[in-house]
Amino acid sequence: MKDVAQLTEGWQLSHEGTLLDARVPGCVHTDLLAADLIPDPFLGTNEHDVAWVGRQPWAYRRQLTGEEAHTAAYERTDLVFEGLDTAATLTLDGVELGRTRNMHRSYRFDVTGRTGELNVTFTSAYEEAESVRQLTGDRPNVYPEPFQYIRKMAANFGWDWGPTVVTAGIWRPVRLERWSTARLARVRPLVTVDGTRGRVELHLDVERTAAGADRPLLARAAVAGVTARAEVLGDQATVVLDVPDVRLWWPRGHGEQPLYDVELTLLDAGEPLGVGEQPNTAEQLDVWQRRVGFRTVELDRSADAHGSGFTFVVNGERIFVRGVNWIPDDVLPSRVTPERYRTRLEQTAAANVDLVRIWGGGIYEDEAFYDVCDELGLMVWQDFLFACAAYPEEQPLRGEVEAEARENVVRLMPHPSLVLWNGNNENLWGFRDWEWEEPLAGDSWGEGYYLGLLPRVVAELDPTRAYTAGSPWSGSWDHHPNDPDHGTYHSWEAWNRRDYSEYLANVPRFVAEFGWQAPPALATLRRALPGERLAPDSPGMLHHQKAEDGNGKLNRGVERHFALPEGDFDRWHYLTQVVQARAVAAGIEHWRAHWPRCAGTVVWQINDCWPVSSWSAIDGDGRLKPLHHELRRVYADRLLTLQPGVDGTELVLSNLAAEPWDTDVTLRLLRTDGTVAARVSLGLTVPGREVLRLPVPPQVQPAAGSAKEYLVADAEDLRAVHLPVRDKEFDYPAPRFDIAVETVGGDPDTLDVVVSAQTLVRDLLLQADRLAPRATADRGLLTLLPGERTRIRVRGAAGVGANAIRAALFCVEPA
Repeated sequence: MKDVAQLTEGWQLSHEGTLLDARVPGCVHTDLLAADLIPDPFLGTNEHDVAWVGRQPWAYRRQLTGEEAHTAAYERTDLVFEGLDTAATLTLDGVELGRTRNMHRSYRFDVTGRTGELNVTFTSAYEEAESVRQLTGDRPNVYPEPFQYIRKMAANFGWDWGPTVVTAGIWRPVRLERWSTARLARVRPLVTVDGTRGRVELHLDVERTAAGADRPLLARAAVAGVTARAEVLGDQATVVLDVPDVRLWWPRGHGEQPLYDVELTLLDAGEPLGVGEQPNTAEQLDVWQRRVGFRTVELDRSADAHGSGFTFVVNGERIFVRGVNWIPDDVLPSRVTPERYRTRLEQTAAANVDLVRIWGGGIYEDEAFYDVCDELGLMVWQDFLFACAAYPEEQPLRGEVEAEARENVVRLMPHPSLVLWNGNNENLWGFRDWEWEEPLAGDSWGEGYYLGLLPRVVAELDPTRAYTAGSPWSGSWDHHPNDPDHGTYHSWEAWNRRDYSEYLANVPRFVAEFGWQAPPALATLRRALPGERLAPDSPGMLHHQKAEDGNGKLNRGVERHFALPEGDFDRWHYLTQVVQARAVAAGIEHWRAHWPRCAGTVVWQINDCWPVSSWSAIDGDGRLKPLHHELRRVYADRLLTLQPGVDGTELVLSNLAAEPWDTDVTLRLLRTDGTVAARVSLGLTVPGREVLRLPVPPQVQPAAGSAKEYLVADAEDLRAVHLPVRDKEFDYPAPRFDIAVETVGGDPDTLDVVVSAQTLVRDLLLQADRLAPRATADRGLLTLLPGERTRIRVRGAAGVGANAIRAALFCVEPA
């Protein structure tokens, strides 16, 4: 049986002639932070003070002892690195083992019988990128950093939401594997289902020692009580398991997520086997174990009256995708533990999300990420790692790209949550619209990867899943890459140049990116900017705003709807968060109302990699923005909205549940003085997975341009509000409300804040982190009508009184 020893201890990092204790897995920055040799790059403007780290060579060392390398019981000892970041030379006892230049691959070296000092010396990523640039020539890039010349996490080089923190190090585990005769070099599981009958085809490659070259080998597999075996002929075999009566894996909200343990064992048969013979004394050589799920996934891109679609079909059911984009959860990714993955993904699922797109400037995430997605029913859209740049296709990059793709396709394909491979982020669009063609002058830029190499790799290795060449992508060069009528669409004009009302101007087939910025929670800002007097343009705030003209866009977004507060940071902070939540809700409500023509939205973005003003719903310290609560509302199975129609406002009920929705809807025309001008009640039924649109009856329609009337629709616990004018033009009454604080169940750490409205109270928000850094509230933005009462559950704010709570409550005020 194979023996495995993890090499986590005994590493040292060389720094200016001295040796520091090094943590593996880790990176140079984490070791320097642990030794107090650099300041935290996340605080203040410290990012500038640590920039030198990414431009230096670094060396890790460790003794490989005779005890570790002892191979008397084994024929072979391999040194395995699951991840090296990035360009490294490895030596053992002064003899070179090999060189690496790809963060996204693993590496294996034969060290049988060898001992001595193991050195891993990293070249600066900048130096490696420049050496490749000299070979390939220049290529266009959205950012002034050379990330397209090195197979490394692009986000390390800064982004419009991330710092420039260029890492180096042994970022994933290292181990010694000792083995004899043969080992499982690769196992490629094809998991399919037909009705209730599942099939698992295990395609395996083995590596043999010289002594094991002619040994008869047997592969034996088991899943759900079904077993099968196959002889290994040469270095390959296929074991097929047909599994009756399997339960289907479903995305969350559509069914359950049953998972099945698969075990494959490689055996030394001892002597040649006759037909039907079982080995008498089979020795176990290696074992491969994974969890799989049985489901079918198709991507319907067929043409129709509106263009060509992009609809996920899981187990034969067409799905409106409720998605979010995911970036690396830390710019130092070795710090993201399995527990942190679970926390972040549980927060994601709590927003009623059912798909997570892993963006192409990050990493192929750790196994723990996909395991949690399998369990939670979060579908995964996996980008190959290309983003916002022209990528050379010459060597040495081309070989690295293919090796990286092959390894990660096979590594990730057991996961039922994985539903799509995507070639790149915005590069096909960039070639057409970002003035790349002229400077490229015919040079390669990545098209050969996205339309050639990568689809061939996926078709060969993982034919059970769809591949799309990019996001956005219309399906062919016959249409503009970002054509809303064909394939996937990125909607950025509203944020960059216009207003979120622009989302209502079209109905894309699938919105793979759109979003709106807001700053993080106040407690996050106070931790990240210690001692700073906060203002929208204070030094730390500007440093933690990486988007081009980001604050200008934030301010213009507020000004279109509200009076921009001058000299009142707390008010500015609240209003930017309101606009972010409203903007994203406006897009989702509109596009969801056009299901099945529009088949999904993927919000940019769910998470952050540091404390920053960004498009995220969960900030860099893990706190929920109001956007997170709004996602939970607009991604719920049942959604009530008021939408503009051809002949006035329309009532829209969207039912993504399988069961019909029988409900009573009350429509009220209200005046700002609190009186009711008209009321209509409707008994409605919305079939499962369908949308119902109805014109609002004329008697409850507010007069066009009225600043004193508004429409409210209520159904069960759902509410929609429509103003005929923008907020700053509306005659809001001065908000008046009473609050009471009640303890819950004798737990001093849990409070109910009871708010009783005397007037219209629009977009009431309790910012719980203002009460205590760890405090949370269970509600986001709320609109109360005169005489209404609501409860907000607060946890983590023991001993807080009514005055402090009132100071943490914000709502819309008259202009």
